[in-house]
Amino acid sequence: MNLILWRHAEAEDHAASDLVRQLTPRGRKQAQAVAKWLKARIDDDAVFIVSPATRTIQTAEAFGDRYRVVEQLAPGKSAQAVLDAAGWPEGIAETVIVVGHQPTIGRVAALLLSGQEAEWSVKKAGIWWFQQRARGVDQIVLRAVTNPDLL
Repeated sequence: MNLILWRHAEAEDHAASDLVRQLTPRGRKQAQAVAKWLKARIDDDAVFIVSPATRTIQTAEAFGDRYRVVEQLAPGKSAQAVLDAAGWPEGIAETVIVVGHQPTIGRVAALLLSGQEAEWSVKKAGIWWFQQRARGVDQIVLRAVTNPDLL
């Protein structure tokens, strides 16, 4: 299974509620750059799951309309809730892209790499790509880490 953690792109600071904050013009460009990078690297059958927040939906829409809104990815949810929503490590699909929030995305990355949740920072619109594979023993491989500033 491939698990790609994608933090939402830059969003406005204030709105009527946290869930309705929208991407800024810069955030839209960030999302488009990352979507272009992803399109060149993932299969057509990849599954996108996104938080119910407007900014995550808008980030995923840079890739297209093939996403599902999943309540377990809402702001403030746990790292384990994210992994459960993705079906980690077996997966709800061969490749699952999770579009979510800090600090949860950073906590998931820490948990996968170190075995413990920690406060790891993931840049806005950043991608962390993990792969679960079996080679006599289950392994977690970090395939890529990038952000729109590097694309």
